[in-house]
Amino acid sequence: MTKTLKELAQLVGGECRGPEDLPLSGINAIDQAGPHEITFVTRPKFARRVEQSRAGAFIVSPHLGHLGRPLLITDDPYLAYAKIAEVFAPPLWRWPGVSNQAYLGNACRLGEQVSIAPFVWIGDNVSLGDRAILLPGVVVGNGVSIGADVVLHPNVTIRDGCTIGNRVIIHGGAVIGADGFGFAPDRESFHKIPQLGSVVIEDDVEIGANCTIDRGALGDTRICRGVKIDNLVQVAHNVVIGENSIIVAQVGISGSTQVGRNVMLAGQVGLVGHITIGDGVRIGAQSGVSNSVPAGQTVMGSPVLPHGEFLRMITVQKKLPEMYNRIKVLEKQVAKLSLALAKE
Repeated sequence: MTKTLKELAQLVGGECRGPEDLPLSGINAIDQAGPHEITFVTRPKFARRVEQSRAGAFIVSPHLGHLGRPLLITDDPYLAYAKIAEVFAPPLWRWPGVSNQAYLGNACRLGEQVSIAPFVWIGDNVSLGDRAILLPGVVVGNGVSIGADVVLHPNVTIRDGCTIGNRVIIHGGAVIGADGFGFAPDRESFHKIPQLGSVVIEDDVEIGANCTIDRGALGDTRICRGVKIDNLVQVAHNVVIGENSIIVAQVGISGSTQVGRNVMLAGQVGLVGHITIGDGVRIGAQSGVSNSVPAGQTVMGSPVLPHGEFLRMITVQKKLPEMYNRIKVLEKQVAKLSLALAKE
């Protein structure tokens, strides 16, 4: 596919500065792009790389509009890059129709233009929306409802009774609706608690590879509209993640925790159970959260502290070896003074 610079500018609502009819057939990194590809510059410190780049055109913000190369100028170059990348991205492979090597249970309801690849297993009473794509190795349990334009990548498992909304993408190896981790102590052993709830994933959610989202013990685990979850994330039973939140890789969320809207959990954050994370909270990487966090706060550390306080603490920690040595010297001096005073 080839688009002119003007066409791409119109697509993202940007300004074209340079030959409007410049043909572009792809997008690439600034140090790898060729004459028929467009690239992007998001920070002024990277502007010096424009001169060395072979790219045909550059997506830049207005304060870089002076660069002497063909430009697509927009207030948000990163968002423009995302939209243009969609144009040049190769279409997702899809099996034409329903493979005769797939298994479909009883009373399944299939929408129009569905794609079910070989070696997909679908249980009884499953509903599959229009244009849904199920790639090889997908397992869908009994009574599952899947919306329109859903993509389930290879080896995704959707357990019985779960609900998947529209335009949801789930990457390979993810398991939706496994049993929550519930066991009642019984003297020297543990008695398994049946997990009778389900998982509800709302519209426009994306779930990364090898994530696990457990069903509720009673009631549902819920991933609300627009949530984006990175790879290797564990969401325990009865967790609720609010709309448009971002959950980065290796986060673990314990049972019955409520995560608000527009929350960002950075990599390897751990949340204990039965707490509430307010709307708009930002939690830094590798933080351990043992108490609820009010809305709008930015915190990090283990246990978490407000961001500014955490940075001050880290500054002091770096000086601890020096402070320790000074204290040892002072202790010796005090001991000598005390001994001298005692002799007088």
